Amino acid sequence: MNKRLILSCAILLVVVCVCLSLVLIPAPFLLFNSRITVSEAVPSTPGREEAPIPAPVFTPQAPMPGADPSENLPPEIASQMDEIQQQVVTIRGLAAIGTLRRELLTPEMLQVKVAEEFFEDYSVDDAAEDVLVLSAFGLIEPGYDLYGLYVDLYNEQVAGYYDNETETMYVVQREGFFGPQRMTYAHEFVHALQDQHYDLKEGLKLNDETCEQDSEYCAATNALVEGDASLVERFWLWRYSTDEDRQQVINFYRDFHSPIFDSAPDFLKEDFLFPYVQGLEFVETLYDLGGWGAVDAAYLDPPRTTTHILHPDKYPNHQAVEVVLPDLLPVLGDGWEQIDDNVIGEWYTYLMLARGWLPRWQIAAISARQAAAGWAGDRSHLYYHAGSDEIVLVQRWLWEDADSAAEFWGAFNSYARARWGSPASYSGETLEWSATADGEVILIRSGSETLWVMAPDAVIADLVTREVLEHQEP
Repeated sequence: MNKRLILSCAILLVVVCVCLSLVLIPAPFLLFNSRITVSEAVPSTPGREEAPIPAPVFTPQAPMPGADPSENLPPEIASQMDEIQQQVVTIRGLAAIGTLRRELLTPEMLQVKVAEEFFEDYSVDDAAEDVLVLSAFGLIEPGYDLYGLYVDLYNEQVAGYYDNETETMYVVQREGFFGPQRMTYAHEFVHALQDQHYDLKEGLKLNDETCEQDSEYCAATNALVEGDASLVERFWLWRYSTDEDRQQVINFYRDFHSPIFDSAPDFLKEDFLFPYVQGLEFVETLYDLGGWGAVDAAYLDPPRTTTHILHPDKYPNHQAVEVVLPDLLPVLGDGWEQIDDNVIGEWYTYLMLARGWLPRWQIAAISARQAAAGWAGDRSHLYYHAGSDEIVLVQRWLWEDADSAAEFWGAFNSYARARWGSPASYSGETLEWSATADGEVILIRSGSETLWVMAPDAVIADLVTREVLEHQEP
């Protein structure tokens, strides 16, 4: 939702990308709530015909083409990495080009990197602004320590990652380079291949500037990137992992605990999974239609919205409608600042309805998915007054048709009544709540549009609503 929040998840590519508690393993391997139960067998996915993958060509004494000769790795680990890289190249059909440096990190070295590198562009103040936005949407408790959660999560979850800035693969070595680390390495090496062939930062525009301007694009394109790596990881597990690898993975997940992740807000846990669950499903659909060639083609025309990821049949033809909101600073007056101007997209519309921070606000996930599925475009503005610690939220959605708007209206009505109680007034398709914990709340439906305004009092709410409606484009 908030551009910085999505940026921190999509660009660092670390929290879940390398989280061993979130690795996706095919049925009958089971992923649920950051726990994996693994069967001894490794079957193919029922109903899916998979192209045969030839045995890789591998010479243990020869380093992988492109490896940095200056790296200082134990020979037995370097040899295993070389072998996995050859296997991934064979699976994915992308040759390794350029130079790749590989380094081992101790947990203590990882802590230093978390403190000095991962959060150099994401401050405590940035996190505080995110909390203002997320709490306005009901996704997180006001005042939540989001920054502290991120720091703890990175230290708890990271097992290895590819850094596209330095073209370096880092592996966090805790107990050794065993099945879980080998599986993670297969996943992360895909990111090195993606970067070498498509340039993650400049080619795909997964960079700070783009993601500040278009967080929906970054969320969708990151899902392509992670779905691709997750599918290759799955193939690697089927075709190349040893019995010992699989047993070590079983043992790891049997004993693994993730108290920090488990304690995270509901929406955040599900949002972290989005690139790996929904992204994998998206890439699987492309693969079923045209193999790796269809996946490669998606890098030349990346998905631009979470709707593309959630509904692969809408990719690439579904075009989001640009929604415009007026600048409200002139009518709000002194002391107000705009801290967010964003598109929340279909995915965060669903999260808002289904994963509110208080369980009693949450509507059924299937109802929330159906309500969000008709998304055509949206825009949100959040204004903050530091002196009074007050916010004004304006959120406008456009829907594909009147039926989709009606579906969302019914779902949001249920959510709103759970969050704010019965409306103080109900006039046609306008609902208004007064003197709530969030101030004045107005919800208006007009044809295929929905407008939500939240303000400290009725005067500001009415002023803002009139200004938005007067400047509303046809």
